[in-house]
Amino acid sequence: MIKAYAKSDVGKVREMNQDSFYISNSLDEVQLYMLADGMGGYNGGEIASKLAIQTAKSYIENNFKEVPKDRDSIIQLLGSSMEYANMVVYEKSKENPELEGMGTTLEICLIYNNKVYIGHIGDSRIYRIRKEIIRKLTQDHSYVQKLVKDGTITKEEAEHHPQKNMLMKALGCNAFIEPDVMVKGFLKDDILVISSDGLTNLVKQEEIFEIAKKDFEQAPKELVNMANDRGGFDNITVIVIKNI
Repeated sequence: MIKAYAKSDVGKVREMNQDSFYISNSLDEVQLYMLADGMGGYNGGEIASKLAIQTAKSYIENNFKEVPKDRDSIIQLLGSSMEYANMVVYEKSKENPELEGMGTTLEICLIYNNKVYIGHIGDSRIYRIRKEIIRKLTQDHSYVQKLVKDGTITKEEAEHHPQKNMLMKALGCNAFIEPDVMVKGFLKDDILVISSDGLTNLVKQEEIFEIAKKDFEQAPKELVNMANDRGGFDNITVIVIKNI
């Protein structure tokens, strides 16, 4: 049995919420959880994030029955759904000059057979809590993460780097994308946390662990409040999923 709770908040500074999310009903055949953090002036970010989620969701739901239920086929389905969403958002950005350059991050968790199939592009994050350990399952597609990987700066320096929000990869900005797609175990009592960077820029991994572990139902609300108490500089969205 999977249970999920979510909260999305505009934060303290932004005028509109450009984050979007989707969580499955626990009785749905396809257990799907998605988060997108849009960017782009005017209302481009809001359009990009909504469109990415709607498109990827319908692509997966329309094709899930047909695909073989082995690891590689489901991974491929996820990758294709993101490529298709990318094409739809990219085409939309070309229709209207005000939407030029819009894009979005996209996180997809498809839960099937005690496994979580993950699609990821951008700098929103997915964590898994198992027993007493929290692990970040995604790598930020950001300029700063690249600097950390190259050994140019430390993880600590990355937290306060002026170019922290610069993305190397996003959905909808180019005609083609290469999302990260992977599969991880999702066992009884495991917890997944999906969040936009409005949370992770202000709340540490250990704090996410403590709050989600203590009360996963209330965790999205508590984490959003914590980010807002620390300035709420961006939209904040959190999804917490538990395998009960």
